[in-house]
Amino acid sequence: MVKIVAGRMYNFYGSKIEYDDLVGFGAMGLMDSIERFDLSKNVKFETYAQIRIRGTIIDNIRKLDWVPRSLRKKSKDIQSAMISLENKLGRVPSNYELSKFLNIPIEELESILADIANFNMISLEDLLINKGEYSIGSNQNSTTPEQAFESKELKEILSNAIDMLTVQEKTVISLYYYEELTYKEIGYIMELSESRISQIHSKAILNIKNQLIKESIYEH
Repeated sequence: MVKIVAGRMYNFYGSKIEYDDLVGFGAMGLMDSIERFDLSKNVKFETYAQIRIRGTIIDNIRKLDWVPRSLRKKSKDIQSAMISLENKLGRVPSNYELSKFLNIPIEELESILADIANFNMISLEDLLINKGEYSIGSNQNSTTPEQAFESKELKEILSNAIDMLTVQEKTVISLYYYEELTYKEIGYIMELSESRISQIHSKAILNIKNQLIKESIYEH
């Protein structure tokens, strides 16, 4: 189970970290899931363990802080521009509109989107693991009504955010998270390069994060 999760994540983070390190982090998550698993929650152990394994790997990748400060700034600049333009236009801005607003060539914008794809995925997944349905790892004996409501509300907000995405973005999100395909496989299906799929995925994640920011669920 650890190797399956680590192998999938290595496809995207392999240029920044060794596969054995991902397996090591995942093993820590597995041990943690064994210690904290609660039969009374009526959740399959495999489901719970995979969440803990993935969460531990993401948490440790985040702690490594391998994203350059300059790239973090560019990511925040693009995100702020998307919020400003969406408020002005009443819709999600196109790449061309973003590049014009930021006063940079569209090629540079798309290059940045590709570079920040993994960074944005980690930050969003980290949020979902800690605030969403993945919070079943709580030490509490049962889920409180407040927690259940927050989880349901977060799902509804995420669903609405996904509905606002373009057809291309929805397709990439669906193939990546639901079908669990790699960028290469998605690119083959959509007849686009891996780099282009990365750009589309990154912008979709930024759009989702912006909706969470509006709902005061996610902070810069």
